[in-house]
Amino acid sequence: MGLPKARVLHQAGHFGEWLQGRLGPEGPVALVSLPCPHPVLQVSYLPGQGPLRVQGAGLSTGRARRFLRALGCTLVGHVRLRALVPPGQGMGVSTASLVALARLAGVCGPDPALVRACLRSEGASDPIWLDQPERVLWASREGRSLQPLPPLPGYQIIGGLWGHGQRTDPRDTRFPDISDLVADWAQARDLAEFAALATLSAKRCLNLRGRADDPTAQLAARVGALGWVAAHTGSARGLIFAPGTLPQGAAAEMRAAGFRNLVTFRAGSDQTD
Repeated sequence: MGLPKARVLHQAGHFGEWLQGRLGPEGPVALVSLPCPHPVLQVSYLPGQGPLRVQGAGLSTGRARRFLRALGCTLVGHVRLRALVPPGQGMGVSTASLVALARLAGVCGPDPALVRACLRSEGASDPIWLDQPERVLWASREGRSLQPLPPLPGYQIIGGLWGHGQRTDPRDTRFPDISDLVADWAQARDLAEFAALATLSAKRCLNLRGRADDPTAQLAARVGALGWVAAHTGSARGLIFAPGTLPQGAAAEMRAAGFRNLVTFRAGSDQTD
């Protein structure tokens, strides 16, 4: 049997969360992920005879080998990871590195072993391996779905990075209670309702642990967004619009407010980028 072929993969992550917080004062940390179609990681694989070597994106060779052992997989050769966005911004680079490594080893999709291995390696993960991660309320520190959620209507996001990055600490449970928001989210149907709930979640989190000078709320009001989203640990921020209603000057307004690495994307209800 010959060696596997050289490959180059691109792995998507997420763009913060629609919701994140605790389910009651002593409840689990739960989230609704905001998937983003833009890749956050490029992975180059060169097959070889020797032990696996991994470089880049903060993933050490030792941690990669332990992750693959937890998956019950083996991989030899050289893997080079190149983050396409800065790490620690709430866009899933760390989890994307593990998911891409699993793909190289032949493990794809919502495999329970993949979920367990990611949780063991990171301690907390967004479920980016799911086809529709926004359709579940996810216990990120426990690696399990808490309940199914309704589909989102079509939406458009323009977002960027503001402020300093912050790596997720799985021991950090200092988040606001979002039990009421989750209950309302499960009943929401139109985009304005979802956007309002996402805004409340982001505001609660920033009020508890963010910077007082965060410009996102004022910016959203100024450009007529339906609401805004945030990485609840990280610097990603996004404005929510109905598809096709993004104002021409929104990107310039964001840059003037100090945002960088701007992206736009559409999703929900058969939307495409």
